[in-house]
Amino acid sequence: MDRGFYCRDVLEVAPGLLGQHVVIPGHHGNRSAYVITETEAYRGTADKACHASKGRTARTEVMFRDGGHLYMYLIYGIHWMMNVVTAGEGVPQAVLIRGIRELGGQERLAGGPGRVTSLMGMDGSFYGEDLVSSGRIWIERGGIAPEFHTGHRIGIDYAGEPWISKPWRFLMKV
Repeated sequence: MDRGFYCRDVLEVAPGLLGQHVVIPGHHGNRSAYVITETEAYRGTADKACHASKGRTARTEVMFRDGGHLYMYLIYGIHWMMNVVTAGEGVPQAVLIRGIRELGGQERLAGGPGRVTSLMGMDGSFYGEDLVSSGRIWIERGGIAPEFHTGHRIGIDYAGEPWISKPWRFLMKV
């Protein structure tokens, strides 16, 4: 995927990531690939559920870069969350990857963002990784534009309305 794919509004990129493949190269030329099956959109400083709503901090700095970088953060001191930064420089938007399915092998599913990063073996060292130029992780086109449905984002009661009811969760139909 090129920079142009990511440098669009999060509400275009989030459903556009469904069906695409996250690729992580392994040892001896092996690689692991995962189909993105569920995403959530977080739309900048006005979105009270978005970490950037509290402004630019050391934690959210990468969200203010051009789209295509990874924003990783730890919750509960246990789970890493993988977010794909979207939009242009200075516009802090990101897509949380909520669900994946492993390609090949055991065809394992990971539902929930903590399980996603656990299955892929990701941690905070991926913070800021550039999906366009990285040799460690990237996203490839999956060759399909799957049907999807939308729902409310999960775990954001703290944001209040109207943010709780925004249909900014995208789920691939199977």
